[in-house]
Amino acid sequence: MSQQTINILRECTPIFSILQDLNRQEILVLLYDEGEMSVNQIVERLSLSRPAISHHLKHLLDAKIVTVQKRATERYYSLTLDNSLILLKQLINSLETDNRLKK
Repeated sequence: MSQQTINILRECTPIFSILQDLNRQEILVLLYDEGEMSVNQIVERLSLSRPAISHHLKHLLDAKIVTVQKRATERYYSLTLDNSLILLKQLINSLETDNRLKK
């Protein structure tokens, strides 16, 4: 595997780590389906406590899979997949290139 592919793979690690958790997957699906939501709205829809939802949202923010906007006293979260999709596409392209060169 080329060094470039390894570097891209390492950049993708937070995305893979986030996606392995079922609760985070549920939050992502909910945000995908519903659009922007507050923590309270997410809590109403999922069987997780508010602290648990906040914990998962922090990880999603750190991985740059969601964004947050504060309005008055509420924080609204929305899905932002553009950067993650670009990075994952780069990984696939690099792996395909490595595979072609190996043959």
